Amino acid sequence: MAALRVLLSCVRGPLRPPVRCPAWRPFASGANFEYIIAEKRGKNNTVGLIQLNRPKALNALCDGLIDELNQALKTFEEDPAVGAIVLTGGDKAFAAGADIKEMQNLSFQDCYSSKFLKHWDHLTQFGGGCELAMMCDIIYAGEKAQFAQPEILIGTIPGAGGTQRLTRAVGKSLAMEMVLTGDRISAQDAKQAGLVSKICPVETLVEEAIQCAEKIASNSKIVVAMAKESVNAAFEMTLTEGSKLEKKLFYSTFATDDRKEGMTAFVEKRKANFKDQ
Repeated sequence: MAALRVLLSCVRGPLRPPVRCPAWRPFASGANFEYIIAEKRGKNNTVGLIQLNRPKALNALCDGLIDELNQALKTFEEDPAVGAIVLTGGDKAFAAGADIKEMQNLSFQDCYSSKFLKHWDHLTQFGGGCELAMMCDIIYAGEKAQFAQPEILIGTIPGAGGTQRLTRAVGKSLAMEMVLTGDRISAQDAKQAGLVSKICPVETLVEEAIQCAEKIASNSKIVVAMAKESVNAAFEMTLTEGSKLEKKLFYSTFATDDRKEGMTAFVEKRKANFKDQ
């Protein structure tokens, strides 16, 4: 199982592949996607890189794109060599949000009976534009990136977790302002509010995200999965409940060979050689 399931590179900002990056390696023999590009990256092919690829539509998240994204994530998840995944956009935008043309003529009955946007939920099990970003574990943003929940401007509200995840990430006041006005915030404001962990120059953004993913992939996958479970639980549990879960997961690491190897390597002053066991 991949350790870091999704690490986001850029949201609604210009993005160009850094010139120092090596040639992209094929994702899988026979892979033929229409809306995304999926490759393996990193020195040892330990990072999966997925690029949204609907440039004319500013990577609007149509059903086909989400289906392909879920397929690529599942394939990377099942690849034992892949320890982290980077999700990024294109030259002009990460993602413009849900595809309005697909939604324009839907009725309440259509949405309700088909569980519209339900397949977006699969993304969170692996790890609109801003909503997709918030499903990820770590967000890196380009210097010119912008974040928004503009659904109110077209007569609806966020439907893929935007009101819930945004409020948990930045607090009620800023979340209310963004959701009720549709206004954008800059990458700098997003970082200050806690939505973004790092702001990078556009020309090095993907490379820095891959470097972070490589660091995570070099750790024990099973222990990283435990750490992720504990952090994610902080959004769902009380402090008392979360602390109990954390303690149980901490104890669980002592049942792994990787915990023993990590502490032995530390005592022996050498680099740990994790086997994901």
